[in-house]
Amino acid sequence: MVGSVACNLHGMTDEERTAHGEDPLDPGGYFIVNGTERVLMTLEDLASNKIMTEYTERYNERIYVAKVFSQYRGYRALVVVERNRKNLLEVTFPSVAGHLRFVDMMRALGMTCDADVVRAVSTDEEILTFMMQNLEESECETVECGVMYVGKKLAPNQTRDYQRKRAEFVLDNYLLPHLNYLMPRIVNEEDEECMKIVHSVRLAKAHFLGRMAEACFDLVLNRRRIDDKDHYANKRLKLAGDLMEDLFRISLNRLTRDVKYQLERASMRHRDLSIATAVRADVLTERLLHPLATGNWVGGRTGVSQLLDRIDHMSVLSHLRRVISPLSRSQPHFEARDLHPTQWGRICPSETPEGPNCGLVKNFAQMVEISKGVQSDEEIIKMLYGMGVERIGVEI
Repeated sequence: MVGSVACNLHGMTDEERTAHGEDPLDPGGYFIVNGTERVLMTLEDLASNKIMTEYTERYNERIYVAKVFSQYRGYRALVVVERNRKNLLEVTFPSVAGHLRFVDMMRALGMTCDADVVRAVSTDEEILTFMMQNLEESECETVECGVMYVGKKLAPNQTRDYQRKRAEFVLDNYLLPHLNYLMPRIVNEEDEECMKIVHSVRLAKAHFLGRMAEACFDLVLNRRRIDDKDHYANKRLKLAGDLMEDLFRISLNRLTRDVKYQLERASMRHRDLSIATAVRADVLTERLLHPLATGNWVGGRTGVSQLLDRIDHMSVLSHLRRVISPLSRSQPHFEARDLHPTQWGRICPSETPEGPNCGLVKNFAQMVEISKGVQSDEEIIKMLYGMGVERIGVEI
């Protein structure tokens, strides 16, 4: 990226830039690919790992939903807890067809006592009434029974051992993956310390599901409103660094697979191994340059990389500060296109194109600042404990 720490222009004074034939007023922030200037668009999306509530209709009945987009290392999974018309909670997440009973899911994650399940949700009297109905409908009393319930949903007509292993694998990898940051890469069932960490992560997932269930019940009891998807507190921006991180992750995986293939191929043909033949230099480079040159990004997104608009200096600044929404241009999306009060000071209220892109392609305000996280999580944790936040009973 021009102007970054890795750029030759970094740290130069205006006089030095002028001596090298560069414009000292050029803002940088774009890439030079095959001799053309390409700028990566900022992508706007819903916040990950945040519980959001909404209504939905099914068979002319209102369904109350709490959902979260759980994201970890590029993998994004939608986990949903909903209350059906019988006041029963159901859980859905990737790789599982259909709905799973909430209480049986809590059993599978390590909560054997009914009191623990209730406390993980809420101790409010009105919510306790709903939870009693869910406990009565539950068919599992032990952790093993809960795991087998999930396993039968995942792999029907298979052996019990396979169903158990498949259920544990899915629960550890596809259910709320953002809580897997402490999960060991290789799970050894004979290692007590390893299994202790695995069980603590599963209990943390059970408590998070309980928090989602509480949000769902609060919506039923009119204690909270549905979350506004257009509120900018519920949005996150993917800048050039995040986009390049996604691209590099996929490209590096392709490179490792190619290295493995080349090594297996050389071994089969009994050839001498060499770095030049095993690690092809063009694989990683081509995987990085092609999306930058065409704009076709990983995940099926198009138009992420665009040719920099050089009509004048104002158009350059405008193009570098553009924000694109992932919503379809062919759908109305009236609320998403409208100007939201929380965009004040963040998004320019007047600079947006006409036609189908109106309101979906926006630009940053002139004095906007983008936060990039915190330096230390420990300070935030100390601050939360100082405000009265209590531990959930499991060390994670």
